[in-house]
Amino acid sequence: MDELRYQVDLLNAMNQKLTNDERMLRMICETSSSAFLYVNFKNDEVRMIANWDFFFPNVEIKSIKDMPKLFSQIEEEYAVPLRDLLYLERTGISTDTAIVKLIDGKTWVECEVSVVYDNTQKPTDKIIRFKNISKIKNQNDELTYMAYYDMLTGLFNRNYFVRLLADFIRKADEENRIVAVMFVDIDDFRKINDGLGLVVGDEVVQQFGQFLSDFKSENIIVSHFNADIYCIAIFDPCGNRSVEYIYKKIYERIRSPFFLSNGMEIMISVCVGVAEYPEATKSTLELINCAEIVMFKAKGAGKDTIEYFDAPILNDFIQNVTIENKLKEAVFNQNFTLNFQPQYYTHNKKLRGVEALIRWRDADGMMISPSLFIPIAEKNGTIVPIGSWVIEESIKTFAEWKKDYSDDMILSLNISAIQYKRQEFVTSILSIIEKYKVKPEEIELEITESVLIDNFREVVEKLHILREHGIRIALDDFGTGYSSLSYLKGLPINTLKIDKAFIDTMLQDDNAKIIIESIIYMVKKLGFETIAEGVENMQQFEYLKSIECDCIQGFLMGKPMPDKEIMKLLDELI
Repeated sequence: MDELRYQVDLLNAMNQKLTNDERMLRMICETSSSAFLYVNFKNDEVRMIANWDFFFPNVEIKSIKDMPKLFSQIEEEYAVPLRDLLYLERTGISTDTAIVKLIDGKTWVECEVSVVYDNTQKPTDKIIRFKNISKIKNQNDELTYMAYYDMLTGLFNRNYFVRLLADFIRKADEENRIVAVMFVDIDDFRKINDGLGLVVGDEVVQQFGQFLSDFKSENIIVSHFNADIYCIAIFDPCGNRSVEYIYKKIYERIRSPFFLSNGMEIMISVCVGVAEYPEATKSTLELINCAEIVMFKAKGAGKDTIEYFDAPILNDFIQNVTIENKLKEAVFNQNFTLNFQPQYYTHNKKLRGVEALIRWRDADGMMISPSLFIPIAEKNGTIVPIGSWVIEESIKTFAEWKKDYSDDMILSLNISAIQYKRQEFVTSILSIIEKYKVKPEEIELEITESVLIDNFREVVEKLHILREHGIRIALDDFGTGYSSLSYLKGLPINTLKIDKAFIDTMLQDDNAKIIIESIIYMVKKLGFETIAEGVENMQQFEYLKSIECDCIQGFLMGKPMPDKEIMKLLDELI
């Protein structure tokens, strides 16, 4: 009797535990955001558990033969991985996972299956879990997008472009093909940003990027590097995927304006640099670098153009980089010297004065021409300390000459456009003149027409102040660049220097003669003095004298020379 009671109590306890377990499992299923599909192979029984209606609201599965109903609930491209998962027991594998997308187009579902086998490896039970992973998937997709794409234009970003270009190059190496890289830059983009605002600039970048995206294909990669720079890689360029074809299409597009959302119309131009693998280099990064170098060459050639890589361009770039690095050290250590070239009056060959000219011998003992390092100095800003050094050193040397030689003469100084733009320029040069006790009228500042391009009014105001203090102003290299007669009537100048290019050809070229004679006649009427630069022989001298050019400067009468040689020259004149 006691044994029977014990057995009853034990059954009651087990039933209670099963009831509690069932309650717990029911609560878990009811609170779960997942759905489950339980399959019992022995009884052909299928049960839909938990949040089933969220995933498959109109699908009821009562037996194994109803399983294909699930295919109608997912996008077609995921049918195969779902089928493999639903019938995993056919492979003898116990667990597997697949990710599918529902037909609503926005819900991502992770499907995880577990199959139980008996001792004979026949399936007995199976459970499939369906979990909503849309949030995680979208976050991962966003991170992937950010890793591969540019947020502003939707094009590939720089890092991913480099990876894809490396794949192109590996493939080209295996198949003996060419890979071309086009480095595309919008001209004067800073003026758009500064003048019209960053929002306008961004929209221009977007619209041009959208246009370039039309070139994307299996063999063409289009990327937005940064700001206004794009990079295009072409595998095996030919036909409508050739550099020439793409550039032609770009050129045709930019002949028409871009219409912005604020109603504004913007016209742009671009410079394109092209480098090809394996001609330019066999390295991915160096190929991009070569295309960029060529693009800068295109900008230097006048913008709105295309340039192709060749070895001299790379050599010039390397030379400029080398000079720039040496130049910074030279500025720090002031490793420069001054030469002075005499100027003479034509009618009596009397010394008018000298022009101060900077010279630089680098640490290796090599003389570097000012025509090479001055443009670099103007680009990187070192022209300011260099110019300040030239002004002070030349005026200091000139002041020492004046103590020993009483002859009147003029010191001419070349002034960079960047120096004129500095707010303290006028006060600085006046203080140096005062410091060394030289007469302002003995100092002549030479300006080129490039000084006047950016801010004519501001420069002219500074020139008037200098003239009021007695300093002479000379317009250098007249006849080249942006020469305009309007400058002559608006500038407070004393002297006009005729460019050497006219002097070189005037005896052989009647047109050059006419121009020079017209300049001298006109300038005399305006009351200016004329100096002809680059006079190298007596025939040139005699002709200039015959047309009443006031002064000459050139190798005929004196090459640029150190200050001690100038002192010897002054000794001879005493």
